[in-house]
Amino acid sequence: MWTFFLGPFVSILPKRWRDLLPFSDEVRWGPAAAISGLAESLMALVALGYWYMHAMTAWVAQGVESALSGKMGPGVTDQAIGSVALVIWATHPLTLLLGYVGLEGAIRLCSAAFGETILGILPLFLVDKILATVFRRPKLKNTNAVNGSAGSYSLLGALRDKVLMATLPAVSDELCFRKSALENILEIRASRRKQDWTPPRIVRYQDNYYRLEADSIGPPPRPFLYTLRRLPVGVPGRTVLLYAPFDVVIKDTP
Repeated sequence: MWTFFLGPFVSILPKRWRDLLPFSDEVRWGPAAAISGLAESLMALVALGYWYMHAMTAWVAQGVESALSGKMGPGVTDQAIGSVALVIWATHPLTLLLGYVGLEGAIRLCSAAFGETILGILPLFLVDKILATVFRRPKLKNTNAVNGSAGSYSLLGALRDKVLMATLPAVSDELCFRKSALENILEIRASRRKQDWTPPRIVRYQDNYYRLEADSIGPPPRPFLYTLRRLPVGVPGRTVLLYAPFDVVIKDTP
């Protein structure tokens, strides 16, 4: 119920805002965001059609009236008036705004349906980034990350992920366990981005619990790198991500 009734409306929010909702875990965000993106594109297309009919009818009528009254001089044709009206319509701010909304909806639809990336609308994304910059303390960045999780929900990040997944074959995840005197680190390299794997989520693998410390982009054929730190204890819960792949490749620690 949440997925199809409230999910499409709520999916326009940034992920940080969606996670604060009490029913966040009950929503399948992929289908909800795909429906939301499709609806956004269709509404923009319909509005663009009504705007075209209204504007072109009014402007062409005004142009013909001016031509008949002699204000435009001799030699003005209906085709010239229509061409000028079309150029004005194509460059009008409302036309550009509706075109952007339609394009944004198409990108959100494709990202959710094919890239497993849930995108909110750009204005709310910018508001979220501004609020995060103003009210949050700066955090230490992972110097080993090629590209951190902060850009994962941007439009450019979604397009980048889509291109990577379209050009690379789907292969088994590669796991690398690194141990030291103080901590146990698990690195997972995957050929596909894992939905909802954003730091600091808790991940359960077999009987162990890990905290997702960072996600970054690396070289193919497994460009998506997830770095997890093993926790001494953990408890099952709805917010815990269950990682249970059918087959994996274990990489020896150098």
